[in-house]
Amino acid sequence: MKQSPVPSYYRATATPSERHAPLQGRQETRVAIIGGGFAGLNTALGLAERGVRDVVLLEREQIGFGASGRNGGFVFGGYSLGEEALRSQLGEQRARDLFQLTTAAVQRIRERVARYAIPCDAVDQGVIWANWFRDPNVLRKRQQTLADHYNVHWDWLPREELRELVRSKRYYDGLYERNALHLHPLNYAIGLAAAAAAQGVRIHEESDVWRLRRENHHWVVSTSQGELQAEHVVLACGGYLAGLRQQIDRAILPIATYVMVTEPLGERLDDCLRTRAAVYDTRFAFDYYRPLPDKRLLWGGRISIRNRSASAVKRLLMRDLLRVFPALRDSRIEYAWSGLMSYARHQMPQIGSSDDGLWWAQAFGGHGLAPTCAAGELLASAIAEGDGGWKQFADYGLTSTYKPFGFVGAQASYWWQEFNDWFKTSLEG
Repeated sequence: MKQSPVPSYYRATATPSERHAPLQGRQETRVAIIGGGFAGLNTALGLAERGVRDVVLLEREQIGFGASGRNGGFVFGGYSLGEEALRSQLGEQRARDLFQLTTAAVQRIRERVARYAIPCDAVDQGVIWANWFRDPNVLRKRQQTLADHYNVHWDWLPREELRELVRSKRYYDGLYERNALHLHPLNYAIGLAAAAAAQGVRIHEESDVWRLRRENHHWVVSTSQGELQAEHVVLACGGYLAGLRQQIDRAILPIATYVMVTEPLGERLDDCLRTRAAVYDTRFAFDYYRPLPDKRLLWGGRISIRNRSASAVKRLLMRDLLRVFPALRDSRIEYAWSGLMSYARHQMPQIGSSDDGLWWAQAFGGHGLAPTCAAGELLASAIAEGDGGWKQFADYGLTSTYKPFGFVGAQASYWWQEFNDWFKTSLEG
């Protein structure tokens, strides 16, 4: 049965655009991309910008249907795996090189928004990391790690200054990351698709790929209404698995997160936030939120193996919001939704190839905007120019998540970390 898009603020305010017709009949292309989210779109646009325009992108639903059109809209550097762990696993230089791919991607996103005039409400005012706990050591340690080992400098926000910007007694000190922005992710995805299509990329929505096979030294991609012969195939399906390669699908867990948007708050929003920066906190199970141009507040959080109804999302997230901004108790929530992110056990993106023209990019784990841009550039450079930069991710391969037991483990780990956050808060009084 065809799945309808989850109602969301992003969908309600999406840029008007022409729908792309489903794939029909038999066609040929140099590169077939399966998945119309950020990873697939950045690969397609990266190829087009390199002069490779014989590209077809297939999307089962519509552009940005999955996590790319449902997320918080934060654009900043880094991965789900923390900077200390990355350095411990790869060493100083390799960790820095991988991290710099994402900071360069932040700048590339800025440039693409400007170059292609993408109307995605980009707010280039940075991101605040607000400390939920009294102990400032977690802030100091991360600030020093970033400065000493990654040449990245975040500004210290003393408690008084932070509380002037974020009008809540819930937080203590904070860090301010200037090289960050936030935007309307669905409109950004639609803009990427339009930019790629304008350069010759063929995009087909409502094209559910049900079979992928190797035949006479090329790939054959089959949909319900058409067939596509390709030299290269890129699988970029994220948490919305295509079921085409078991080894690739079993390497990720589709994990849900929740988002809601308030009614327009007017001056009440200004009373809570005196900054246009986006905000998230220092807990494992952190809240993330940002002001929207129409004076609404977008609020996200929670991690679960379950997609939930809009009413359940509202109930859970409103409880979280009121712990930070109790003055918004009577605010109406007008939109609420969930979406699936793709996580790997090693908490890093999986970017790779089977050396026969099959490529994949997945497991961006809630840090999708910059890393998907970086992944698209790496894959486009590999396919167009034979560049081997994508091999920097060789240490982070298709490690099995042992479904269905992996789901149980992931949920148990989240609950344990959530308990630790609660226990630490309770000790502080």
